[in-house]
Amino acid sequence: MTTPCLRLVTPDDAEELAAVYVENREFLAPWEPVREDEFFESDSQRAAIERMLDEHAADRMVPFVILGPAGEIAGRLTLNNVVRGAFQSASVGYWVREDLNGHGLATRAAREAVDHAFTALGLHRLEAGTLLHNVASQTVLRRAGFAPFAVAPEYLRIAGRWQDHLLFHAFAPSPRP
Repeated sequence: MTTPCLRLVTPDDAEELAAVYVENREFLAPWEPVREDEFFESDSQRAAIERMLDEHAADRMVPFVILGPAGEIAGRLTLNNVVRGAFQSASVGYWVREDLNGHGLATRAAREAVDHAFTALGLHRLEAGTLLHNVASQTVLRRAGFAPFAVAPEYLRIAGRWQDHLLFHAFAPSPRP
């Protein structure tokens, strides 16, 4: 059995996570919202983690860190906007730091998140979006069992401007009769 590459984020991760964000600030900038300088500080990361863990306790989010080969923080993956009731759905967002990018870690993390969402959480559907030109992320999603289903115009404000996204979804396996 392989060691999981996802674990729930903790407040103790704040310092390392801030350092990873600082080291990857330019690399992540084209794929994320514009960040204020304070975002990259340990105290800001700790406060954000505490908010995310409150959302996790309320069953609205699952904030993971992605672990690299030596157990270091390699990125983040979050199951956001968990909706229960008739919908049983969540959205997925993730990133992997530059030096570990392109080695299958994001795919492995996405697969683990899909399994967690459909088994541990009992969700029915997951959704994720990528910028139209983010072929690498689209490949990750396809390898994790997602399929594209729509283009959403001006979906998110990324890198300072509203950008179109290709939307993907994945469904829990149907129970056998």
